[in-house]
Amino acid sequence: MGKPQRIGILTAGGDCPGINAAIRGVGKTAITKYGMEVIGFSSGFSGIINKEYEVLDEAKLSGILTLGGTILGTSREKPFKKNGNKGSDKPDRIKKHYKELGLDCLVCIGGNGTQKTAALLADEGLNVIGIPKTIDNDVFGTDFTFGFDSAVWIATEAIDRLHTTANSHKRIMVIELMGHTAGWLALYAGMAGGGDVILLPELGYDVQVVNRYLLDRAYKKKPYSIVVVAEGVEKPEEEPSAAGYVARMIEKGTRIETRTTILGYVQRGGSPSPMDRILATRFGTKAVDLIAQEKYGRMVNIVNNSTDSIPLNEVAGKLNLVPKKHSLINKARALDICMGDECHFS
Repeated sequence: MGKPQRIGILTAGGDCPGINAAIRGVGKTAITKYGMEVIGFSSGFSGIINKEYEVLDEAKLSGILTLGGTILGTSREKPFKKNGNKGSDKPDRIKKHYKELGLDCLVCIGGNGTQKTAALLADEGLNVIGIPKTIDNDVFGTDFTFGFDSAVWIATEAIDRLHTTANSHKRIMVIELMGHTAGWLALYAGMAGGGDVILLPELGYDVQVVNRYLLDRAYKKKPYSIVVVAEGVEKPEEEPSAAGYVARMIEKGTRIETRTTILGYVQRGGSPSPMDRILATRFGTKAVDLIAQEKYGRMVNIVNNSTDSIPLNEVAGKLNLVPKKHSLINKARALDICMGDECHFS
């Protein structure tokens, strides 16, 4: 008695593998364990702003574990964003519809922008729980986000395929991976795919150091090289892509034929990996347990492989970036992988 009985779910920001698994984890746990009613809002925060929703029963949650994308749809609607010099009326509409629908809590599945909005809604007096998702793995307060592992698999397979082309043509191949200003995806996929050079925003790079390293490989009769570039590395403002700029500077400095691959949205699509299905499910069930305990204003997280939660106001406006002394960076240096800032030459 007295426990929340009706919860809403929305998925906001960019899509990524595992969102449907999280929806399923929330919905099935709420329905079967706690007897709650669950409604899903369409197209992110736009759904609750416009009062567009559907009731999610067990039948609608069945069979979605393996599906990519989101059955609820998504958008990048930012309800607190000002319209010129005027404030937005969207937060008031959200609060109005939250009350009219008799919600006891709103579960917001999304990345940094979504968690920031969730924190602001909590400040407005709504009961909110956040679930972190993004292929970038850059949400503060959690070791991992779901979507990341799937993207690493996709990026690693792409790098694997570039090895054969690079070897056949004796080229340098530069591949650009997503991540915004965080280098997690480039670091993990670069290591898993056997990248020779891995460039991260957190470390910076000196193109002369990179070129010297690549020439050293050529002098050692290594027929090709793979350069993995995070999209957020430094480049001139007028340059359309990080990989394009890096490739051009490499070819100019080494005189070795260099080609570019920008993997793009392929990294965000498709069925989630088994690990992402499990992580998203763990996050979903943990979120409902928090709701049942009336512990609101928090984001579910995973630390040292244990699910927990952190206050949303500690997450908002912060990023989880790769530490310069991260153990995987140290392992890369030990393997003579060039990280762009310093390299060893014989």
